Amino acid sequence: MPAPNHYIGLISGTSMDGVDCALVEFTGNVPQLIAHSCTPMPSALRNDLLFLSAGRQVDLELLGRVDIQVGRLFADAVNELLKSGAIPGTSVTAIGSHGQTIYHRPDGDTPFSIQIGDPNTIAQLTGITTVADFRRRDMVAGGEGAPLAPLLHRNCFQSPGHDRVIVNIGGISNITVLARDNSALAFDTGPGNVLMDYWIESKQQKQFDEAGNWAAQGNICAALLNLLMDENYLSLPHPKSTGRELFNGKWLEEKLSKLQEPPAAVDVQASLLEYTAVTITQAISKELTAEEIYVCGGGAHNKILIDRLQELLPAASVATTRELGFNPDQVEAVAFAWMAKQTCEGNKIATGQLTGASEPVILGAIYQ
Repeated sequence: MPAPNHYIGLISGTSMDGVDCALVEFTGNVPQLIAHSCTPMPSALRNDLLFLSAGRQVDLELLGRVDIQVGRLFADAVNELLKSGAIPGTSVTAIGSHGQTIYHRPDGDTPFSIQIGDPNTIAQLTGITTVADFRRRDMVAGGEGAPLAPLLHRNCFQSPGHDRVIVNIGGISNITVLARDNSALAFDTGPGNVLMDYWIESKQQKQFDEAGNWAAQGNICAALLNLLMDENYLSLPHPKSTGRELFNGKWLEEKLSKLQEPPAAVDVQASLLEYTAVTITQAISKELTAEEIYVCGGGAHNKILIDRLQELLPAASVATTRELGFNPDQVEAVAFAWMAKQTCEGNKIATGQLTGASEPVILGAIYQ
């Protein structure tokens, strides 16, 4: 029977393919994954989320309805996980819910980030205290509000004997650089799966390229890759973060329109995989000569992408976070369970090295 030092983490990432749910036990500040699940995102709800994420003018009725629907889906994910393990909700101290990001704009005079998935709904339908809205306090303190999963990476994966990099490949990719001198930094490198997913869905009606098999059949189009690399975000200094607001289907189609002859669809897919691999490895190489690279997120299942990372960084060993004892599909969910624990205990978190915040702050709001 779980003890009251159990927390649940919830997240639906940029790919919007499902809700990751992790039940975590803590010994001190060290998490151990007890149970996990992934609840598929209903196609109609995913389409609504993609619409909300793509537009600047939003139907408020749609926004309000989808906010509740995502909250219900998150609550269902928690209840099903607890039911399948015969675990009483009373044994869980709190849920940490990242929510679903629909817009992230960390720059300008009024930076903001919007995550939906009503935490009132989650708390009411599960009967468990819910912590949500993790990003905005960091932004008020001058941070990017993202990426936040590196907080867990820094806490659990730093090694005094090795220079490590944790690469989280979701819709967007981010890296956490963990030097052996105990310093750390993190930032979004650019696209992860988001462009590859868009392209295969538009051409083959599949949500993702399983293992990178379609990309492996194509040839890299150098002209297209050059156009993709011509993006100001890639040269910005860190801390920095990005999302679908920049890297999306419209952005890709505009790049393609500049080519005199359109490449074959499979060659576009191969070029997009190369783009993800190159932007990740260039970002790593600018920071340190990594000895160990550990990959998490959905991209950990893309064998062709992982192999390409190894080819581009031959001096490093490339593996998934499973080698560190963490399921690569659940690292982010575990991270938000960890953050919920910090919030409930009133711990301020120093995010300056990772997001650029000017001072440590308590992240998240509590819905009892």
